Amino acid sequence: MADIKQNVTCRQSLASAFKALSDEAVKAGWSEGDVALALAELAEERVIEITAKVIAEGFIHPQRIAAGGGRNG
Repeated sequence: MADIKQNVTCRQSLASAFKALSDEAVKAGWSEGDVALALAELAEERVIEITAKVIAEGFIHPQRIAAGGGRNG
């Protein structure tokens, strides 16, 4: 996982786009609560996807390397 400083920098660079997305959804008629919940659920799904990918790669790549295959092999 990224270090704390890198995480803060990432958050700062995403904050305005995140707020703009949320504001647009509210302007479209969704309640702030619905928007916040939907964004949180989408973020959680993304974390799960990335975690699964990291776990799968952790199990697959050492086996491929041991078998003589590379990243694409």
